[in-house]
Amino acid sequence: MADANLQVIFQQLEAEKSIDRDKLLEAIRTALESAARKSFHPKAEIVVEVDPASLTFKVFEIREVAEQVTDDTRQIPVEEAQAMNAEAVAGDRLKVPAEPKDFGRIAAQTAKQVIIQKLKDAERENVYDEFKQREGEMVTGVVKRVSHGNIIVSIGRADAVLPIREQSPRENFKPGDRIRAFLVEVDKSPRGPQVVLSRACPELVRALFELEVPEIYDGTVDIKGIAREAGNRTKIAVHSNDSNVDPVGACVGMKGSRVRAVVEELCGEKIDIVRWSDDPVEMCTNALNPADILDISVDDANGVILVVVPHDQLSLAIGKRGQNARLASKLMGWNIDIKSDVELTGEGSPDGKSQDKPAEDESGISGAEHPGTDAHGTVESENGPETSEGAAEPDTGAEEDCTDTETRGEG
Repeated sequence: MADANLQVIFQQLEAEKSIDRDKLLEAIRTALESAARKSFHPKAEIVVEVDPASLTFKVFEIREVAEQVTDDTRQIPVEEAQAMNAEAVAGDRLKVPAEPKDFGRIAAQTAKQVIIQKLKDAERENVYDEFKQREGEMVTGVVKRVSHGNIIVSIGRADAVLPIREQSPRENFKPGDRIRAFLVEVDKSPRGPQVVLSRACPELVRALFELEVPEIYDGTVDIKGIAREAGNRTKIAVHSNDSNVDPVGACVGMKGSRVRAVVEELCGEKIDIVRWSDDPVEMCTNALNPADILDISVDDANGVILVVVPHDQLSLAIGKRGQNARLASKLMGWNIDIKSDVELTGEGSPDGKSQDKPAEDESGISGAEHPGTDAHGTVESENGPETSEGAAEPDTGAEEDCTDTETRGEG
């Protein structure tokens, strides 16, 4: 049995839905088999075969060859079986051609419903496979809507979600905005693939630098580490595989053009670019830049680095709310203990103790309770330079939300 329009319908579905031909054929075969069963006895065993070339289908009943028929819905006499296949003997299972009777409106409607469902399932699987392969990449999309703080983003054949936990606190997107984000996860669900994006992960910074810095893209410069507090500050450590290429300069670009592009994409988030070193002393010095460092002691056994800075440099080394030291600690993977020379020598107050007190952030937690910071350091001021080597800190209105920011597309 064949449908004269089936070939045309098949080609249209394959083109419009971008579904694999084999999956579509299987969907049609299953649908026709389901519809054909309604025209036979419930006990009958029905199979449908589809010719991939002509898209014609044939319906068969599977019957057992028997010398004495006891069930005429599942058996066939030897004489009839041998008329179709001379080699048929009792006990064989034979495919008997069957023309469905009354294969009309009900059967056609059933076939249609099953085909639609199979096509939906195949398309969902196809979309899942496409985006599963793109996990760990940066994608570009358009904001469709905001639901309970979560941002729904159209990224082509799928809608992705940018959860609140993966958003930068300084950003505020609205429907219609173009957005870049990092594709962190793709999961299956009954409603289709669930694609999760992030604007807060360190990998987004890496992807943006790969886009802006050709030396990173081609492997001349490596990003060895990234420590990020989304919306506030990021530190990245870079290393050059070519002695003729300055890794920090390559990332900063002419007049800061390259790093500025990344800063603008992140809505003014400050970025410190430091030179990576496998020597903990040198690396710590670079990571805490621009603070002057008097001495560094490394405790390998406990994974602690003791840093001594001039008393007037203590706040600069620790940073605003302990941020500079905290990010340096994350970047290196070491605990960093920062003390002033006055405190270390017991000078600066009549009782031989430093006059500095641990600074408390807005939650009342002192610097000692933040990973990578020290209780002896006081964050006295939010002024003074806080950018490290190669840092870009343009005047972008750091405390304002990023609204109506034009996101540069990827082509």
